Amino acid sequence: MSPRRRLLVALVGVLVVALVVVVGIRLVGRGGAPAGPAAAPLPPQDRPGPVLLVPGYGGSRDSLLTLARRIEATGRTAEVLTLPGNGTGDLSAQVDLLDGAVGNALAAGAPSVDVIGYSAGGVVAGLWVARDRGATKARRVITLGSPLAGTTLAAAAAASAPDACPAACRELAPDSADLVELANAKVGTALPWLSIWTTDDQVVTPPDSARLDGAVNVPLQSICPGAAVSHSGLPTDAAVTGLVLEGISPAALPTGGDCAALRAAGAG
Repeated sequence: MSPRRRLLVALVGVLVVALVVVVGIRLVGRGGAPAGPAAAPLPPQDRPGPVLLVPGYGGSRDSLLTLARRIEATGRTAEVLTLPGNGTGDLSAQVDLLDGAVGNALAAGAPSVDVIGYSAGGVVAGLWVARDRGATKARRVITLGSPLAGTTLAAAAAASAPDACPAACRELAPDSADLVELANAKVGTALPWLSIWTTDDQVVTPPDSARLDGAVNVPLQSICPGAAVSHSGLPTDAAVTGLVLEGISPAALPTGGDCAALRAAGAG
């Protein structure tokens, strides 16, 4: 074989090897083989850890402190987070705060956490699951009257009085970038999620904006017909508290129940 022919054969061999490498990389990127370490498993459902409660827009902790005390009465540890910027700033900062609190709990030896988000706090919980692999850290998420698809009240405020509608207000308007991200993330199918709301809600409009695909969705009036519970009354309502206590137990998420029994359990 002439030197020129040997050189040509060698070049063809190099090109073939390069082609194999490129194809292999593309297959890995497309799911032909694992692109990295295997995904972490979901936390065990029979080993509840501490409960972290995320306040709503405005950051008030008062109503959630009542719920936290009721949770603690069952022997669980509960912490109500203090949101940056009075709970009206960028939701991303609130997501970071939640992730830090979860990290502290896990570093202290907790097997997982349960997250309860009230109102906008539920949106924060959802974005945290989407952005920070929350399904590998949280055993369950429970949301109370959360505008997971946005609230028209925020959209109206952003349109009519933009100077009075800070970052979190704008981010809670339907079709905001954050809520589109949340919808696309399919967080309701990522881990056990219980969404509770009231049909009397005049803050989250429409009230069933709290409905989340893949979650267990429970409007309070489907269990307690005629119950007059406002948006602000959700965290302290005895029946809602009863549902929350069932939701953070090792048992399956509640899909319904007896109103009187739930109220008795919630009242303690």
